[in-house]
Amino acid sequence: MPLLILIVLVCSCSTSSAIKSGDIVFRGASQSDLSEAINEVTQTEKATNYTHMGICSVENDTVFVYHSDLGKGVVKESLELFLKPDDASTYTADVYRIKNSTKPQVENAISKAKDLLGEPYNVTYILEDKGYYCSEYIYELFKEDSVFTLEPMTFKNVETNTFHNGWVTHYKELGIEIPEGKLGCNPNGMAASETLDFIKRLQ
Repeated sequence: MPLLILIVLVCSCSTSSAIKSGDIVFRGASQSDLSEAINEVTQTEKATNYTHMGICSVENDTVFVYHSDLGKGVVKESLELFLKPDDASTYTADVYRIKNSTKPQVENAISKAKDLLGEPYNVTYILEDKGYYCSEYIYELFKEDSVFTLEPMTFKNVETNTFHNGWVTHYKELGIEIPEGKLGCNPNGMAASETLDFIKRLQ
């Protein structure tokens, strides 16, 4: 009997930690100036280091990720490609799951994710502008369910209260002012949401 209980527990644990459609995968910071700028100005009490995120879709035992990529716009890619988008870098990545999510909720989110394929990346990070940045894309998929909330954005280093050089350069190249204080979202803030459960680390 104890052996049977152990087997059941092991099976249930492995099942609960398996990636499911609707799970959200967060990827760690890269060495790019913009990635570092995102990470440094969006830290939370949980001290995560995420700068990118996407939603998982399991199709015939293969995991795909819908996400909005800076260089590609909104795309659907294999989990392997999402985790290692180039040959030179390996990123940490964690999987989270929306608490008490329902099948219709997940199906609706995946359907919206498909509909938005091909949309451009929102390089201004201003919600009203065309396209979607990575966390804005995920926010949009679950918007009607109020899974995530918007918060005033900051582009300043919390320790110095000055704009991060990466953001200064980015917005100078765009020819617009830094949208300090405008509503938005970011991967670290969304990972800290009480609406999510941590499932597992991928790498």
